[in-house]
Amino acid sequence: MNLQINQLTLDSATETVQKTWPDAKPKCGLILGSGWGKAVADFHGLEIPYDKIPGFGKTGVMGHAGKLRCTTVNGMEVFIFQGRRHWYEGEGWTPVVLPTYLLHALGADTVLLTNAAGGIRDDLGPGTLMAISDHINMLGSNPLIGPHNPRMGTRFPDQSNVYNKPLRKKLLKSGATASGVYIATSGPTFETPAEIKQYRSTGADAVGMSTVPEAIVANALGMRVAGLSCICNWAAGISPAELTHEDVNQVATEAMPRMKSTISAFLEELADESK
Repeated sequence: MNLQINQLTLDSATETVQKTWPDAKPKCGLILGSGWGKAVADFHGLEIPYDKIPGFGKTGVMGHAGKLRCTTVNGMEVFIFQGRRHWYEGEGWTPVVLPTYLLHALGADTVLLTNAAGGIRDDLGPGTLMAISDHINMLGSNPLIGPHNPRMGTRFPDQSNVYNKPLRKKLLKSGATASGVYIATSGPTFETPAEIKQYRSTGADAVGMSTVPEAIVANALGMRVAGLSCICNWAAGISPAELTHEDVNQVATEAMPRMKSTISAFLEELADESK
């Protein structure tokens, strides 16, 4: 597996989208994780299947539609990535970070990353919407590994404030009911109870298998980053129930009305801000 981001592939993907939508000028973007697809059902617009974008390919996880949608919210143009690629799919960093790079290349300065996560902190039960305040990278790698590519920002990006505080306040105002630290593991296995016990001791509040790579790259590129987790299960060892991806999607379905309203209210806040 190639650990280095392929810049030629990113350039080709950008060119393809620009040719398809020559007048597109997104202000912000959404990258939707597991269970989040229907949260944007009311936002209509033009679409491009992921497999038509060089270097992207079809998503490999149930619940990820694999489409890029261009829509408008109160006069603000928004790119919505319905589904993401994951590090555990084994195809390297390029498809994982492609949405973030594409947004930046087309002029967007803000990205909202969403995911399904397991609750570690006692008050983060299934159905909770958690605004991400910080992250811990336990993926075992970093998308910026390799020779320095100036087009990805500085060699050593500061990560003191990856998740923009004003955007986090907007998420809490829009419908998120908690905030906390998200820890990303490589997957595709769920974590063991011993691992969750360790993660809790290091300050993690919720656990998942995504989001951190996109946040790292977006921050390095100078974008404003917001993160929103739907807590879809208790992490391993906290609940006696076995963990399944089907249960994750079921909880997301039950929480969908709040997920939809939170996304809509957040985008309206951004649109008002940009006027």
